[in-house]
Amino acid sequence: MVGGRYHIVLASNSPRRKELLSGLDIPFEVRVLDGIDESYPQDLPTKEIAGYISHKKAAAYQQLIADDELIITADTIVILGQKVMGKPKDIAEAKEMLHELSGHTHQVITGVCLTTKKKQVCFSVETDVTFKELTNEEIEYYVNHYRPMDKAGAYGIQEWIGHVGVTGMNGSYFNVMGLPVQRIYEALKVF
Repeated sequence: MVGGRYHIVLASNSPRRKELLSGLDIPFEVRVLDGIDESYPQDLPTKEIAGYISHKKAAAYQQLIADDELIITADTIVILGQKVMGKPKDIAEAKEMLHELSGHTHQVITGVCLTTKKKQVCFSVETDVTFKELTNEEIEYYVNHYRPMDKAGAYGIQEWIGHVGVTGMNGSYFNVMGLPVQRIYEALKVF
């Protein structure tokens, strides 16, 4: 079985990441450290940010990894042009993000690190997502009925807004949800 040599640890509180990793039928546990610094240098190229933060998260766990453990860390960002969108800080910012994404194609990038005591494999996966022109009513409905605050770009593609608003996608759907599980599965084969 892939990853069978190691006890897999998902270092994330995200219910979506837990659900997605479960889909690989690989046993794992969730372990989360609080207070990890997720800042990045302001001059870092936008497409490198998610990978940088994922690597930073992995470094926070490095001293805590047992010999038989493999830690999976990840970070997802949304990029529109050169603007980076993380999780919105409030409802107003969530609405603003959705208005900006409306009628445009943006990139969702997830950086992932698989880390053991002796080895580390890191990669980033990019997916292009296109939204139709969203109405004010659609944006209001979404932010009032769903939880955009814990999602990069203030939306979950698997939720109502994805069903009614996404007109096109190039790349991994699961990456947009927050974890490119197909690439993780392939990467686990090298351990």
